Order: sequence, then structure tokens, then C-alpha cells
Amino acid sequence: MSTTRSTAAGKVLKVLSTFDREHQTQTLSEIAQRTDLPMSTAHRVVMELAGWGAIERGDDGSWHVGLRLWEIASGCPQTQILRDVALPFMQDLYEGTHENIQLAVREGTELVFVERIAGHRSVELLTMVGSRFPIGSTGMGRVLLAHAPRHIQDAVLDAPLRSWTPHTVTDPKTLRGQLVRIRREQVFVSDRQLSESTVAVAAAVRIGRTGPVTAALGIVIAAGNASRARGLREPALRAAFAISDELGRRAKTTG
Repeated sequence: MSTTRSTAAGKVLKVLSTFDREHQTQTLSEIAQRTDLPMSTAHRVVMELAGWGAIERGDDGSWHVGLRLWEIASGCPQTQILRDVALPFMQDLYEGTHENIQLAVREGTELVFVERIAGHRSVELLTMVGSRFPIGSTGMGRVLLAHAPRHIQDAVLDAPLRSWTPHTVTDPKTLRGQLVRIRREQVFVSDRQLSESTVAVAAAVRIGRTGPVTAALGIVIAAGNASRARGLREPALRAAFAISDELGRRAKTTG
């Protein structure tokens, strides 16, 4: 964290930004350390946030994100309509597969998961609602990258790419060819790119059947069931088309 002085709002944002997937709960001293704020300042900011409901204190004395902050974030206009439209089709897709069904959007060069349905028999995932990953790391991310503006593609492919597993494709030339195939075939099977235990089938969600890509829909299965992936391409694509059609219909009625 930066040690430069900041405004009161900046200190609040510093504290909130310390909470992420790897740091879902933190002690006051950990928050102070990660923000480079004096302990007294960190304590004051934490107490103000707690008083408002943005963060809450657990029984063990550590702090975590509060319900009030979740309520505000859940009303994000960018994802609220998308989630409302997509969820019934995601439920249908889950009933037909009994696998993890996920929905994600792109923010810059990152992938943000905004909805998920999973059963007790579904394979355990590294991802969760609200988590972020580099856009090139997952099958859903590569679908979004394939339809992203050229400067976003160049920014991702010109930078070093993390190898999450021995199977992760990191060669920029190979990835560019992969993006071309994704645009042509409209559905993508990601084989153990993020985790050695999972395979994903992903398709683009548009605003209308031929409109701009706004999200990616994915089915994630255990790598041991990888032979099922080809048979899941069509269900994933049908569900993505259905969501796209409904988003297009709503856009016309509100436009």
C-alpha cells in the first residue's frame, strides 16, 4: 500500500480494499499493516465503517465485510439486470447438468464472477461470486477476451501470463489463435487452465443475438469427467442465446 497522505475518503477506501478473496477476515493490526496507516487511524476508520455496517466484527475479534456493503454492491446497475435475466436460464442449465453454472463479466483486464449455482455434488472451485481473476486465466475469461476491444487483447497478450497449471496456455501466438476460434465457434472448452481438477465450457452472452458481448456463461465440471465437455457445448450455447435474446428484448422495451 502507498504511504502517501490521503483524504478521509481515501483512508476508508484503503481499508475496504484490504478485504479480498485471500483476506476475507482480518485483525485490526493486519488492516493497519496492509494499509500503512497508523494503528490509531486504522482503528478510527474501522470503527466508522463498522458503525455504518460496511464491516462487521466476528466472535474472534477479526473483521469482515458487512451485510450493508453487500446490499449496496448487489444493486450495481451493470450486473443487476444481467443477473435477474440470467438466473432462470442458469437454473434450467443446472437442472439439466447438475454441475457448477457461473456468470462473469469483464472489468478492464480482469474477470469478475457475478453469479453462481452449484450443487453438493459439483466439483469444488477456486472461484466464487465477487472474486476476480486475470481475464486470460479461465475459459469464461478467454471468451470475454475474444470479444474485448483490441487494446484490451493487446494489453493482456503483451504482458507476462501466469501459468496456473502445467496445462495453462501462456504463449501469446497460441492464445491469439484460440481467440479467433472462440469468435468463430462461439463456445469454448477450457481444459485444466485454472485448476488441474476442472474443465469449463463457456459461451458469450450478448445484448441481443448479434449485439455486444456483455458477459460469459460457463459450466464447470470435474476434469475426471472431461469426456462430458463436448456434450455440454450445445446446452451452454443454447442457454447463452436465451439470455442474450431476453437481454435484447429488454433493451428494446426500455430504449
